[in-house]
Amino acid sequence: MNKTTKTNSKLTRGASKISFTLISILLGFLVGALVLVIAGFDPLEGFKNLFLGVFKTPRHMGWAIVTSTPIIMTGLGVCFAFKTGLFNMGAEGQFIVGTIVAFLVGYKFNLPPIILPIVAIVLAMLAGALYGAIAGFIKAKFGIHEVISTIMLNWVAYYFQNFVVYRNRQPNSMGSFDVSDNAKITLFTDAAKRFDGFFSKFFRAPIHWGTILAIVAVICVWYILNKTTLGYELKAVGLNDEASKYGGINSSKKLVQSMAISGAICALAGVTQVLGFTYNLSILTSMQNFGFDGLAVALLASNNPIGVIFSGLFFGSLKYAGNNLQRSMGVPSEIISIIIGTIILFTAVPLVFRIVKAKAKRRKNLKKVNEDKKELIDKENKEEKIEIKEDVDND
Repeated sequence: MNKTTKTNSKLTRGASKISFTLISILLGFLVGALVLVIAGFDPLEGFKNLFLGVFKTPRHMGWAIVTSTPIIMTGLGVCFAFKTGLFNMGAEGQFIVGTIVAFLVGYKFNLPPIILPIVAIVLAMLAGALYGAIAGFIKAKFGIHEVISTIMLNWVAYYFQNFVVYRNRQPNSMGSFDVSDNAKITLFTDAAKRFDGFFSKFFRAPIHWGTILAIVAVICVWYILNKTTLGYELKAVGLNDEASKYGGINSSKKLVQSMAISGAICALAGVTQVLGFTYNLSILTSMQNFGFDGLAVALLASNNPIGVIFSGLFFGSLKYAGNNLQRSMGVPSEIISIIIGTIILFTAVPLVFRIVKAKAKRRKNLKKVNEDKKELIDKENKEEKIEIKEDVDND
């Protein structure tokens, strides 16, 4: 296959994935329209308000970006794990670990501006990497599926955050004290917000450096997966664990590395959310769903790092616009969850079929190998018996 043919094949596959994603989105909105009709609302008016919820003013657009930023990063973390054949259900817990470390460093440490947020980001990513590596190690060492271990680790992080908040809670409040001003990663100063026209309204949204870091992280992940030996080895393990072992790749080590990198990216989402937006922690009464939204983002993007940006912006905009839908028409915000869930369902069904088909093919190949092996052994035994019989006859 020459270079031109390979390029055309890649373009065809890419166009096919994009087309299927667009169809899934369309079907999701059709189901959403049906639910709106059943609930007694005008679907056209509802979708109009959804659109205005994002594009009505520059400030709305800015808020949509702020809402999208953390789920772009958690989606990227999940995407990275998927590439190694791992289903990282622990993005939520790794995100929480990032928020905890960000708060503790930002609140407890007394360091100058720029230095303090850098220290917080580095320590949070290390903590997230360690937390993700735990699940990878358990999978590699004991064969316990990462879905089970990461879900359990989510709850450990959940309750640990509440413990940290209780130890640092403001009086008569459900939240902690704020991090110091030196730790904040606000992108624009008050002076910059005084621009005229579009930018004066756009900058009213609390856009922070986390958005820039998300784009940088996407570029880094794309480069690692497509241009480095590590990326090649990780994808090889994800495609066929057994074959990668014969190729000299330490698959157990790669599993741990993949989960560690995935955890670090998800923790980066948490640290930027605290230092750039909330500035504190709150007592959790339920999961915040940043990690679980990241799963949806990765699935819609077909585990493409660049695609994660667009699917993250899409889901983030939907979630933010849902508030406008509720205010303007009284439509429950859960309608947005129904639309998102339907989109993911239509996106995931072919993926499930591909996984089942791949496993069935692997079992078939393994069965054939075992049959060939048995046939070879039987043949060798038969030849050995013939030789023994000939020796006896000669004697």
